[in-house]
Amino acid sequence: MNNKKGKRRFIISEHSAPIGNLPAPARRRPAEPPEKPEGDVVRESHTDRFAARDFTGLLGLPGFSDAMMNNHFELYQGYVKNANALLGDLEQLRKERRLEGAPAAEIRRRFGWEYDSIRLHEFYFENLAKTPKPLDPVSRLSTRMKEDFGSFENWKADFVAAASMRGFGWVVTYHDPMRNRLFNAWINEHDTGHLVACTPVVVLDAFEHAYMLDYGIKKGGYIDACFMNFHWDACTARLP
Repeated sequence: MNNKKGKRRFIISEHSAPIGNLPAPARRRPAEPPEKPEGDVVRESHTDRFAARDFTGLLGLPGFSDAMMNNHFELYQGYVKNANALLGDLEQLRKERRLEGAPAAEIRRRFGWEYDSIRLHEFYFENLAKTPKPLDPVSRLSTRMKEDFGSFENWKADFVAAASMRGFGWVVTYHDPMRNRLFNAWINEHDTGHLVACTPVVVLDAFEHAYMLDYGIKKGGYIDACFMNFHWDACTARLP
């Protein structure tokens, strides 16, 4: 007999029941609407150019000097400017029908680096707040951290270990839709190391420009300052 209601789908984890027992059903998403940060983030409308967003409301952030934050904002604005310049150059080559040559290829390679830096910085600035609230122990993000790492403390230890690695880059807590779980990943050079089709949830800038003016080579103090100012509601709202 045909089943017109469609087939049920299940996700089987590493801890699934032995063969012969029913597989564990996929986690159900909560029925209530997702938590939102205070003031929904307004993204750009459909356009072929990027606009730098104003994050000066973060000036006065505890543990971050205004000088360092202004330097960081200026750097972010430079990525926006460079991405727009690359789009203009590619548009000109398109008009000249010169898309097969080395100049166009190099622009395409460079554009991903600039674009990813724009978005990573926006995620990073968005998940900082001058008056943050502690992570709600019953929020969706806290629940997922406990499910996937055993506890918030275990997640934090893993995240801090990645952020403390030698070198420069980014640390991102991703939600992986294929396994429906969280991962902490190290991103190198803005465009290297991203987990394809995964959603960034918590983002930390581990490049020297994010901390050396205030902390020198003592990255640990900067990481502590980030945790003191993480906007957990903004991070939670990113979960699918």
